This record gives sequence, C-alpha cells and structure tokens, in this order.
Amino acid sequence: MKPSTCVIVILLFLVLPGSTCFSQPPGMKGGPGMGMRPWRDEPPCWRAIDLNPSSEQVKRLDLIHQTYLRETQLLRAELLLKRLELREFLTNPNTKVDSIRSKYSEITELQSRLEEKTLENLIKVRSLLTQEQLRNWCPEQEFPPLRRMMQGPGVPPRRPPFQEGSKED
Repeated sequence: MKPSTCVIVILLFLVLPGSTCFSQPPGMKGGPGMGMRPWRDEPPCWRAIDLNPSSEQVKRLDLIHQTYLRETQLLRAELLLKRLELREFLTNPNTKVDSIRSKYSEITELQSRLEEKTLENLIKVRSLLTQEQLRNWCPEQEFPPLRRMMQGPGVPPRRPPFQEGSKED
C-alpha cells in the first residue's frame, strides 16, 4: 500500500467516527437533560429556591433542607456501607448466594426508608410554595443526585425567568 493511501485510510478512521458523535436525531436540541425537554407547550420547571421565594420562604426552605440532611445522614451512611458490603459479597467467590440476597434486601429496605424521608421533605417544601410557584416547581430538581442524572454531567441548571411581583437581586 502506498503511503498516501495509508494516510487517507487512517484519516477516514479518525474523522468518520468523530463526526457521528456530535450528530443528533432531527428535532433534538441541546440543553439540559441530554435530550430531555419539557412537555410540549409547558414552560420549564425549577427548584423551589429558584422560584424567587420571599425572604421568609428562603429561611423556611433552608431550615427544611438542613433538617432533611440531618435526619437522613445516618441512613445515607448506612446505605453506602451496605452497598460496599454487597460489592464485597459479589466479588468474593466464597460468599453464599443467600448472603448476597439478604444484603440486597437490607439495601432496598434502607432505600425505601430514605425515599419516605425524601417524600416527607418534598411535602414540606410543597406546603411553602404559592400556586404560581407550584406550577413552575419540579420536585425532582430538589435533590442534586437526581438532578445530575437528569441533566448529565457538567450542565449547569438554567435560571428561571423573572416573575412579576418579586424583586430582582
């Protein structure tokens, strides 16, 4: 094979796969959620703190958030520990299958308790919001791990539009 032919073949292998990485299906736009977009004709939704809350709402939201973190800290630590134990069980050839299933059951129990605490927290946040704020609120935006999953890494959340009746900072 001639050197120029080798160069062309190498370039084809380098350029063609790269060009398909950046293509998107028709109608898909860039932005948060790696292709996810709001339902048709619906405005985007936000975290409670991004909805121009009053100073009293901000104080109460902060208190709710701090209480939630304090109440769930032990649960989250236990969950992490159980996940590490499950990993050890799965990678140890001497561990019995029943032990693996038992550890997994412990994890699902902890996850369920954490989800219950999360729901209670969301109900408290919901009770603070006005009807207008509720229309623009996304409960799933309140928790960073869930938000990162939905938006993808490195995508900063968008700011909500300025709402009438609230002061600009």
